[in-house]
Amino acid sequence: MMPQDANIAGNVFGGTIMKTVDETAYVSATRHARANIVTASVDKMDFLSPVHVGDLLTLKANVNAVWRTSMEVGVRVEAEDPMTGIKRHTGSSYLTVVALDAGGKPKEVPMLVLESEEDHRRNKEAMRRRARRIEEKAVENFGRRKKA
Repeated sequence: MMPQDANIAGNVFGGTIMKTVDETAYVSATRHARANIVTASVDKMDFLSPVHVGDLLTLKANVNAVWRTSMEVGVRVEAEDPMTGIKRHTGSSYLTVVALDAGGKPKEVPMLVLESEEDHRRNKEAMRRRARRIEEKAVENFGRRKKA
């Protein structure tokens, strides 16, 4: 990472990392759907340790689950000290993205082929996260209706 990405302590701004995570999720989802992608939500972004100026970042993205027009993409952020080669897991995030057709309307995405045990585990966890998000939204909407 470069000096312009950092605060006065030499740590890279979280927003810079989040932007890179979003771009990485976009690439992964675009490859799967072969369509334009927009980010619908970020489930959460965990910052586990700081990224410093000079660190080399590696981002690993995986489409964990697909629904009709949306997908969950998990992104893992690793930083490497280029002098020692030591790598550390610095962050993770789950994003929900939507595939769009040429007119900007949501379009169906191809099914996800789950090949490994890891694929199945990620898919199962993505389904749980989605169920939790749906439940949270229902509670949120219920609270709004009570106030009205």
